[in-house]
Formats: sequence, C-alpha cells, structure tokens
Amino acid sequence: MRPISPLRIASFLIALGISSCSVAWSQGGPSRSIVEVPDNYQWLEDVNGARSMEWVKAENDRSAKVLESDARYAEFKAEALKVLESPERIAYPVFRSGTVYNTWQDAAHVRGILRKTTLADYLTVQPHWETVIDYDALGKADNEKWVQHGLICLYPGDGLCLVGLSAGGEDADTLREFDLKTGKFVAGGFVLPKSKQQVAWVDKDTLLVARDWGTGTMTTSGYPFVVKLWKRGQPLDQAKEVYRGKETDEGAGPRVLNDAQGHQVVLMDRSVDFFASEVSLLTPTGVKRIALPGKIGINGLLDGQIIVTLNEDWKADGKAFTQGSVVSLDLAAVEKDPEHLKPTTVFAPTAQEFEQGVSITRNHLLITTLEHVQGRAYEYSRDKAGWTRRKLDVPDNKTVGVVSTNTSDDKFFLSLTGFLTPSTLELGDAATGELKQVKSLPDQFDASRDTVEQLEATSSDGTKVPYFVVHRKDLKYDGSNPTLLNAYGGFQISMTPSYSGVMGKLWLERGGVYVVANIRGGGEFGPAWHEAGLKTNRQLIYDDFAAVGQDLVARKITSPRRLGIMGGSNGGLLMGVEFEQHPDMWNAVVIQVPLLDMLGFEHIAAGASWVGEYGSVSDPKERNFLASISPYNNLDPKGHYPEPFIFTTTKDDRVGPVHARKFAARMKEYGQPFFYDEIVEGGHAAGADLKEQAGTWAETYVYLTRKLVD
Repeated sequence: MRPISPLRIASFLIALGISSCSVAWSQGGPSRSIVEVPDNYQWLEDVNGARSMEWVKAENDRSAKVLESDARYAEFKAEALKVLESPERIAYPVFRSGTVYNTWQDAAHVRGILRKTTLADYLTVQPHWETVIDYDALGKADNEKWVQHGLICLYPGDGLCLVGLSAGGEDADTLREFDLKTGKFVAGGFVLPKSKQQVAWVDKDTLLVARDWGTGTMTTSGYPFVVKLWKRGQPLDQAKEVYRGKETDEGAGPRVLNDAQGHQVVLMDRSVDFFASEVSLLTPTGVKRIALPGKIGINGLLDGQIIVTLNEDWKADGKAFTQGSVVSLDLAAVEKDPEHLKPTTVFAPTAQEFEQGVSITRNHLLITTLEHVQGRAYEYSRDKAGWTRRKLDVPDNKTVGVVSTNTSDDKFFLSLTGFLTPSTLELGDAATGELKQVKSLPDQFDASRDTVEQLEATSSDGTKVPYFVVHRKDLKYDGSNPTLLNAYGGFQISMTPSYSGVMGKLWLERGGVYVVANIRGGGEFGPAWHEAGLKTNRQLIYDDFAAVGQDLVARKITSPRRLGIMGGSNGGLLMGVEFEQHPDMWNAVVIQVPLLDMLGFEHIAAGASWVGEYGSVSDPKERNFLASISPYNNLDPKGHYPEPFIFTTTKDDRVGPVHARKFAARMKEYGQPFFYDEIVEGGHAAGADLKEQAGTWAETYVYLTRKLVD
C-alpha cells in the first residue's frame, strides 16, 4: 500500500461506542444479519499512551516467550541475518548526472550510508565506494534514530538535494539541503521541519512545498493540500501560497518535470481520492487545469512530450484510448490550450499484456509490461512519424524492472528476478537495445531441487485466477506438503516472481512449498483487473484467494492441515478476512501491518485516503458491505479459528498499529489464541535495521514451521 476524516457517521458511532459489529455468516458468504457490539478497545488507538504500550509489551513478551524459546529461533535468525547482511548483495544503483549512488546497510552501518562511485568503477567486481552520508553518525550527532527517506534532487545536476530523515521510519520526515559535490549539508540552506510533505525544485533557489502549514492545511487523510512557493533566504512562514486543494481530498502537491532537451513544466497534482486526480499547469498568470481524465499516472517528460498512463478509458481529439494505454502529449500544445488535448498512443494493452512501469532516458522511453504475468521490456523511440518500439531480450518467469536511468545519456539499469534464480542487474543502452549483465546475486539458498509452475484456479464467478507454485521437483501429490500462500489483492499492485534469500533459506530449502496468487484487485491484467474488486465488489478478491487455496488442496499439493497464508498491509486485511470466512482452510495465518477495523479505518492513521479502494461508512450500501467483511467486527466468540501470528509496528503512521492491537485484544477477550509482535521502529516498511528484520522473519518462520511442519 502506498504512502496509503473521521467521517461524521464514523465519529458519531464511535462516540456512542458502537463502531463495531458482528456479522452472521451463511453458506457462501456474509448474510445481512448485523448485530452491533460495543468497541471496547478504542483506548488502544492512543498509539504511544502508557496503557497501550503496557498492553503491547505484555503481548510481545508472552509471544516471544514461546517463539524465541523455540530451538529453531536462534538458527533461523542467524541464517536470515546472514542473508540480509551479505556483502555479496547487489548494490542497486541510482544514476545522478553520470555518477552512481547507492544506499547500503550492513552490520557496520545499521541505519545505512549513502555512497557513490563512478560508473566505470561500479562495473568492477569490488567498487571503491566513497561515503556521502553516514546515517548512523548523523543520528548519533542529532540524538535521533534517523531512518533515511531518500533524496529530492535538483535537475539537471548541480548537486543540490533535500535529504529525507524520518524519526523511526514514519512517513512524516524532516528535509535538509545537502550538496552532493561537497558532501556536506548546506550552511543556511533549506530546512523543512517534520511533516508529511511533498517538495519539488523549480530552480536552485526556489522550492514548491506542500506540508502542514498549520490549522486547515492538512486533509482528513492526514496529507497536505496547500502548496507554497519558497525562496532561498526567505522565512518558511513567508512562503507564498500558489495552490490549494480541498480538505476532503487525499492530498495535493507539486510536480516539476524536466527533460534533457531543456524543457520544464510545473504541475499541481490534486488527488481527489487515492486513484482520481486533477492536474493543472502553474503559469505566471495562475493555475490552468489540464483536461486529462481523472485516473492517470504522469510518468515524466521526454523531448517536450508529457508521458501519461491511462487508468481509465478516454476520448480526446476524436479518438478513443483504452485504459492501460500509455500516451504522449506535446508540452507546447498543452501550454497553449490545456483544455483541448491531442494525445498520441505510445503503448496500447492487449488481452494479455499490460503496462507495469514507464521510465525515461535522455532520448528514449522504456516500458515494462506483464504478458500473462510474464515480465517483458521495450524501448520506445519517437520521430516525425510517431512512436516505434524494440523488444528487449529478457527471459520468461522473471520480474523485470527499470532500476535507474541516466538522463545524461541513454544508459539504464534493468533488474531481473525470479523465485529460484538469483537476481541480476543488466546495464542497458536504449539507443542500441543492448543489454549486458553486470551484477549477479550469488545463490543464497539451494534451489537445485526446486521448480516453478504457473497454474490456474477458478473463482466463484468462473474467472480464471493464475498463481505461481514453487516446489520440489519430486513433489508428492499426497496433501502432505507444508505450503505458504501469499497475495495482496488491491491498489492495482501486481504480485510477480522475486528472489528472496530469507524465504528460500528458511522455507524452500527445508522442503516448503511457496505460492503467489495473482488475484483481482492487483494490476497483473491492467486497470480492469483492479477495478473488478473495488468497494462492494471486494468479495470477489476474497473468493479468488479462497479458490487458489481450494485448488492447491484439490491438486493434493497440500491440505488444510499443512496450508498457511501470509500477507501485509492490504494483504493483512485479506488475511483477516480469509481467517474468518474460511477458518477450516488454513492452519497458519500471518497477518502483517494490517487493516482490520473496516468500520473505523477512516479515522485511523491515513485511512481516509483509501475510501476510493474500500468505500466509506458514510454510504449505507458501502457501510453494510464493510460491516460484512471487517475482521475486527466479525470475530465470533464461539468461532474455531487457527492461531494467527499478528505483526505490526508502533511507528507505522500510514496504516498504524491500531488495527492489529484491537483485533488481538478482541481475540484475547474471546479466549482465542494468537501470537503478537509489535516492534517500535520501521514504520509501514516494518523494520528499521537488518537485525530487527532478521528477528521478525525468524519469529515468522518459527511460527509457520510449528504450525505446518511439526
């Protein structure tokens, strides 16, 4: 879920203490019989309160006493840490004016360092890195547990950047101006105090800033909607307002697009909800709305062409454009007449192939796609006749992604990753289409006995749902195989093959089966695959997942006794629903940084921003559906559930720890067994340092082993 208002009805119900309910279940899904019960755990919404933290400590200690005393815990943690801290990991690069940068964590750099080298040196076996920022040392000097939040850099390459620093991994951060050339923070430079904020450079002395400016400047989702122009040397409180969205928006912020040919366009992006936006030009005479459809993604600027992905069908200039298409708009024409646009098709989806990512080099466009969940990559060029493409040579059963591009030339880095083959990094040249492997992760587990299959299950409405199965070549189809099923099912996020040394070492190498389901709600088959499960249609997502589980059992790959499921964030909601709708289908359920209180989610952390995905309790029909699937509200005191492992973080200011806490507390009230782990730092990314991550994974796989293997 991406850096994913208390509505009046939700607030009213909470005030009455009846914001939750239980739902009677019938064959095939939820019935309409809803019985309201009091929400007795609102006190756990005081995230850092003494009473809340006392409860967290008690539950952490109780669960750790079992999981960490297991004889396998120390071994699992050591093996996970060895993978996470391996010096042979690929140092994934970021191009910046021909220089290669990388952020690195290891045992000596717990919080990490930003380092740099030349491209030629990076391509050697052992590059000679120069440390630019030491986040551990910086945190020590500031007496703060900083987690790096990346850089926002001036284009084209004067070396000026804003360094993002988060206290413990929160989405809110502090920004400080840094000079990459000198390796020092700029004396008297730009500094933006802690806030959820969006910032863009106009030039070396000018920023556009959306942040918390005070009362009435943050949306009910907790994001800024007022944009101001801030000049160097000017007090922050004297910055000039140039754009204002609405409090009911998800948020609003600036975007400045530049290309290698010297064009620049300044945009204001008002997110009406999580998926729909209004895009406007900021001009010397004011703001001018661009007549784009609501559901789009703006990918960048190339040779005076604005590149846009369409997430809905669109008619413009007498032509029809299908959702999932990538189009270009001439910047000069847009600036002259933003109300009458003349788009040109760059990429159009087929019945099986859909865009996944768009990147820009100096003179070319790169587009990655999924063709029946198989990764593909293309280079696009433009001349007077239009756009032409060249397919890049990438293998099947790999996830393909552009890591970084260089606008100084046409070089780019492409990553290839699969379940069983260690990830590789390719250096590409968009001008020639050439790809050359330059880095490879060594084997982190023994995959010699394993293989990957792509199978299909049939969902409740007859839809075919593909899924990947990673298993031993000599698999016995007798239902005895410990199997872990993972999915996400939301926000148009695709689940594709990836190499995980931790999962491979702690699960596959020990004979486990691993499954990834491409259920609806994701983006594997374009925007329509996502939209099929929006709001009150969401039961189809849960049916898809259950269908994959049933198919695994029908094929005798596994059995309910040996089948476990795992998911995080929106995938944590998926786990909570499946935990309750099909408790007899799984023997282990890992619920990570989840949403679970779907009648109260709009007032928890950034929950109001996800109404476009889930619906709102302010709509009676949507509220009724949310009541029918909300895991927190549907726990049955007399239910027979598997014992879950619930994981969250205190510093998560996106989804927040509240959902996990309240769900666990209600399970405890009902006498239902569970394991609970809430770490303090890490935010929604769930882990501020590698040792902490290793401990979490060790607990997770000890739990799975106890439930599915023993």
